[in-house]
Amino acid sequence: MRIIMLGAPGAGKGTQAKKIAEKYGIPHISTGDIFRANIKNGTELGKKAKTYMDQGLLVPDELTCDLVVDRIQQDDAKNGYVLDGFPRTIPQAECLTAALEKLGSKIDYAIDVDVPDENIVNRMSGRRACLKCGATYHIVYAAPKKENICDTCGEALVLRDDDKPETVSKRLKVYHEQTQPLIDYYTKQGVLKTVDGTCALDEVFKAIVEILGE
Repeated sequence: MRIIMLGAPGAGKGTQAKKIAEKYGIPHISTGDIFRANIKNGTELGKKAKTYMDQGLLVPDELTCDLVVDRIQQDDAKNGYVLDGFPRTIPQAECLTAALEKLGSKIDYAIDVDVPDENIVNRMSGRRACLKCGATYHIVYAAPKKENICDTCGEALVLRDDDKPETVSKRLKVYHEQTQPLIDYYTKQGVLKTVDGTCALDEVFKAIVEILGE
């Protein structure tokens, strides 16, 4: 079961990817984790990625694809995997399709967690983070016991720049320009499935399980 998660930033696809990985016993693979692991282990690909990241540049599509393909060939991924955060663009998707074809493999499902932009802006502007211990909260869905104070370490909580409405709107604009075309790409490949991401977390997961089977 080879799955790609699609959805705007803040749609909750990372959370669902983790739940899928847990239920079906397959690895949850995010590009951020792959980069960190390769850099930490000092691999050739990791060294190449680090030269770009140190300059604040995006890692080129081809290198990102090589890292992902290297990861999905590891033993724990032989029964499948959930890709989260890759591909983000059509060139990345084409690169992945070509690499999988060489391995005699293909993507089985591209699951789009669909949430309207205004819901995402509201959702993300309600997030609060503790800069000291890294705990995260939401003023509506997962509020701290004491307003704006971290339950774990007692520090004041902040609204991160990333979660401010104007930043979220910018990120959504980039998403629609770059990643939205992937929906058409995977629709043409006959593997796209859409779930309503505005439902409760468990409801969204239930809809995904119905698609994937027990």
